Amino acid sequence: MKTLLGSVAIGIGALLCQGVYAQDSAGHTALCKDGTYFDGATHKGACRGHKGVKEWLDKTAAKSDTKADAKSADATATEDKATKKHHRKKDADTAASSAAAAPAAAAPAAATAASAAKDESHAKHTPPTPAKDIVAKPGGGPGLVWVNAESKVYHCQGDEWYGKTKQGSYMSVADAEKAGAHAAHGKACQ
Repeated sequence: MKTLLGSVAIGIGALLCQGVYAQDSAGHTALCKDGTYFDGATHKGACRGHKGVKEWLDKTAAKSDTKADAKSADATATEDKATKKHHRKKDADTAASSAAAAPAAAAPAAATAASAAKDESHAKHTPPTPAKDIVAKPGGGPGLVWVNAESKVYHCQGDEWYGKTKQGSYMSVADAEKAGAHAAHGKACQ
């Protein structure tokens, strides 16, 4: 009798785990390898800083890694480190895990609490501003590069981030390299 009850309890727990997983993964683009979720409109930069993509949840094929994708992903990673904080939902995942291990009567309440915590963390996130929507800082011109003070990357005139990072200054390529900066994407200015 105890064995039968134990088997039933394990079966119910497994079903609840699947329900919690399906509820948590609904509306997300990808599940990262560290257990967090990615919600981007495209697969570009998915789970960067979260050990990569474990599973695509939107069931569309990942785009091939082109030079344009790599350039955009590198610029995004360099310019906005705040996006790394977007998917840190360890508390919600812990609550969902404990809901599966709890008795069957307590599991729905814990799953609801985990879902509420996840929704609250999504409400706080503001996506980064694209470079095309940022006005370049005054100055610059021929022979000058924009050096991002935070990342020590310099952008050539005509680059999408030229004069647009939060902190930086215009200077010559020689002065930028003396200051320890390197060219964006390894492409020297012409």
